[in-house]
Amino acid sequence: MVRTTLIAALCCVGGLPIFARSTTAMSDSSFVRKAAEANYAEIQMGKLAQEKGTNPAVKDFGQRMVTDHSKAYDQLKPIASKDNITLPDRMNVKDQALYDRLSKLSSTQFDREYMRAMVKDHQSDVAEFQRESGRAKDPDVRTYASNTLPTLQEHLRLAEDANTKVGASSSK
Repeated sequence: MVRTTLIAALCCVGGLPIFARSTTAMSDSSFVRKAAEANYAEIQMGKLAQEKGTNPAVKDFGQRMVTDHSKAYDQLKPIASKDNITLPDRMNVKDQALYDRLSKLSSTQFDREYMRAMVKDHQSDVAEFQRESGRAKDPDVRTYASNTLPTLQEHLRLAEDANTKVGASSSK
């Protein structure tokens, strides 16, 4: 009995197991870092769409990405600062590879591939922000996810519309 009590005392802090506490905190900070990476990538790819896009829907979508994701990135800064999370100043490997691939395309091929990627990306973002808006432990993170979700849902709708206009299929 004493041994069990000692183990329980060593494993718990504030009534929660240490591993549960760190998993929760890690989940919120991981989400903040991932959201910042996504925002940064959307800004860079939006600029690329404005430069290389040929269809007006693609150029408009790119501008919207720059505007909305710059705002979302700025809204993350105080949350990250409060929790001592360093926000990225470059794209992650996966996003950089997509950017590099897209930057080599031109004309309608760029439009189709960019919009296909944006539909897929925003489907994933919407799902992740829905989850985080319900499960984040940090109220600031939960509020950020909840407040950003409608914009991401609108982006998904716009991406699907533009995707249709450029004749791309989202099933790749």
